[in-house]
Amino acid sequence: MSKIAVVYWSGTGNTEEMANAVADGAKAAGAEAVLLTSGAFDASMTENYDAIAFGCPSMGAEELEEEEFAPMFEACERRLEGKKIALFGSYGWGDGEWMRNWEDTCRSDGAVLVCDSVICNDAPDEEAVAACKALGAALAAA
Repeated sequence: MSKIAVVYWSGTGNTEEMANAVADGAKAAGAEAVLLTSGAFDASMTENYDAIAFGCPSMGAEELEEEEFAPMFEACERRLEGKKIALFGSYGWGDGEWMRNWEDTCRSDGAVLVCDSVICNDAPDEEAVAACKALGAALAAA
């Protein structure tokens, strides 16, 4: 059984809802999934998991939340080489540039993106929840 961390930051609850769906999808696929806020996760914990789903909404000028999530993620970056990960998050404006930039950063870090990232505008609808569950299942199978 694979062990998966679902690490997220949420300001309005949209990304938290997505994180719960990712964890549900991983569990349904037979993995042990642990849901953690970015404040409860640190870089030393990356080695405790077979795969990690990172979730953060778009903030400001299409960037990661800078007070809590971005510092945690930046600390994790040097440990992502060869690590199986997936990304998700919500946005309220823009076209998803923050996610494309984040994916590029992860690839540069040597991370293995196991599936397409999931983004949704504002609150996740049924389609976005289903995509998050599929993301969790993909991590479980990776």
